[in-house]
Amino acid sequence: MSSADTAPIPGSLVIAVDGTSGSGKSSTSRGVADRLGLRYLDTGAMFRAMTWWLLREGVDVHDVAAVTAAAGRPRIESGTDPLGPTITVDGTDVSVEIRSDEVNAAVSPVSAVPEVRSRLLDLQREVIGAGGIVVEGRDIGSVVWPQAEVKVYLSADPDARAARRAAEEGGSDLATTQQSLLERDRIDSGRATAPLTMADGAVHVDSTHLTLAEVIDRIVALATQATREDA
Repeated sequence: MSSADTAPIPGSLVIAVDGTSGSGKSSTSRGVADRLGLRYLDTGAMFRAMTWWLLREGVDVHDVAAVTAAAGRPRIESGTDPLGPTITVDGTDVSVEIRSDEVNAAVSPVSAVPEVRSRLLDLQREVIGAGGIVVEGRDIGSVVWPQAEVKVYLSADPDARAARRAAEEGGSDLATTQQSLLERDRIDSGRATAPLTMADGAVHVDSTHLTLAEVIDRIVALATQATREDA
């Protein structure tokens, strides 16, 4: 799609991109935000930052009461530049640390704690409120910002997702990676608070057989269509 095919995007536009782990949400969301001149927010990084902090502080992430008691303490801030997103905890950049195996293994139980979700929900809505943003996560269109003008549910088959995630992690074992992704899906879809689900009004995009550029094109087209309909 050429720039001539893209309608001017209003500064208030919010694009919500939800979906499963390894489906390409981050690369897609950053690409869409860059293409349209919008900000970008990775809500998953916020949960990872909380998890990293809890682990560093020695909090048992499987102890709901302990996590609840500690969840209000760290100061978590997200940068919104799609070409250089940042995540800091108490002023320290933890962009690399939050991608560790230890955090990967602990983020789902932390994310399931209602008080954690409530704390981060407030932070997410504060960032989104200014508009002009692409937001990725698991419950953006259903819980965090259901009024988003564009809602997308991005998925891919397990084999494709495992291959992508293994490549991101430097060639980790495919079978182990796929098992980890499916377990994350099971936990996130089954949790009582804000489960992973396709929001009402969301457009399902299966990225299994699409290139990153093709997925970005589809979402840009949805944003352009929504903008024209509102004009």
